[in-house]
Amino acid sequence: MLSKAIIKYINSLQVKKYRNQHHAFVVEGAKSVLELLHSDFLLQHLFVTEAFYQEHKALLDKGGAFAVVGEQDLVKAGTFASNNAALAVAGMRQLPHLRVKPSELVIALDDIRDPGNLGTILRIADWYGIDKVVCSETCADFYNPKVISATMGSFTRVKAYYLDLAQWLAQHTVTHKIYGASLAGENLHAMHLKPEGIVVLGNEANGIRPEVARQVNQLIKIPAFGKAESLNVATATAIIIDNFMRQAGR
Repeated sequence: MLSKAIIKYINSLQVKKYRNQHHAFVVEGAKSVLELLHSDFLLQHLFVTEAFYQEHKALLDKGGAFAVVGEQDLVKAGTFASNNAALAVAGMRQLPHLRVKPSELVIALDDIRDPGNLGTILRIADWYGIDKVVCSETCADFYNPKVISATMGSFTRVKAYYLDLAQWLAQHTVTHKIYGASLAGENLHAMHLKPEGIVVLGNEANGIRPEVARQVNQLIKIPAFGKAESLNVATATAIIIDNFMRQAGR
């Protein structure tokens, strides 16, 4: 059974202020916790149900300390309505210096505030082998529990860098092709694309901010064949990145 103190601590990590204060975050569910156990993140706490322990006994027994608890304890401590597997607390990792090669494809996000969208975009990046996502400082927090959950384990492989996006892009306008998703852009399907450059996607409601858009040197759009007003930003990311990869024969 989890103590009140540990439940209070884990609950506090749902708030960004306390995640930053403790340099720690929460991971919930079988898939995400298993990915965490195979990553370079350092564990602070690991709590598992008896069923999860029996299924992954060999892995858990050769690893660090953990405790077997009931499902109700995991629900009290975490954010899931039900959790019959595991919950972990891990330390935030120190990111290496951000360097983007001219031959590299990177996703840049401007003011993406919905945690589910951010988490899904990180998962999309992982699917296409993109290991860096650059975020404006107003994007949802990488370590938000909803972001971590939506990545389905991709948070262990994709690094998110938070910075002044307009300023950062300004430093790359000469050396990198910078694409911006916009309804005023060129038809993506009519372009010959290489899996290189920086692809900027904007806020779900307002698009790319003017100060960021000024750094873009090629506007692109997904052509519409129906009457929908817009696409979800994560869906748009998948379509755009797929075009970069597919047309390059990858």
